[in-house]
Amino acid sequence: MATTADFRNGMCIEYNGQLFFIVQFQHVKPGKGAAFVRTKLKNVSTGKVIENTFNAGVKVNEARVERRPHQFLYNDDMGYHFMNAETFDQVPIEKDLIDNTDLLSEGLEVEVVYHADTETPLMVNLPANVSYEVTYTEPGVRGDTSSTNSLKPATVTTGAQIMVPLFINVGDKIKINTADNSYVERVKE
Repeated sequence: MATTADFRNGMCIEYNGQLFFIVQFQHVKPGKGAAFVRTKLKNVSTGKVIENTFNAGVKVNEARVERRPHQFLYNDDMGYHFMNAETFDQVPIEKDLIDNTDLLSEGLEVEVVYHADTETPLMVNLPANVSYEVTYTEPGVRGDTSSTNSLKPATVTTGAQIMVPLFINVGDKIKINTADNSYVERVKE
């Protein structure tokens, strides 16, 4: 059992008979009345994010989860296949347990979160940033600089479409934030 004082981002709790990850939380102590905790919870099975308020000190069941390193191998009709980096076992995982499947490339190191009691995969966490080469984008126009806020679509080696600044060209390697599929920077080699 855990209380609201133990809340942290990424913690997995059982709530209303389902598993939820805490995406965000905030302890609030108003001038009048009892303290409470505002949370954003992500449902493990549906992926839907809900907002919930807990009274301070409420006890919740913390679900035991394990984070294990895996390597992406390939995808087919059976799902997305990953190899456990420690045991070398291959595990097929359904697409709906993975955010941003368009950023997966062969050999990418990821983290698979397992429910410790049932040994079932709950979700796949990609690294915070990945770097890929731009395979297609419209050519930039002379005079376009990094100071402009204009963006154009670009396709990277995995097939993902990313909005990039105008100065990015085909062949440039870019860093992408996997949380929201956004351009971070051009990678210098």
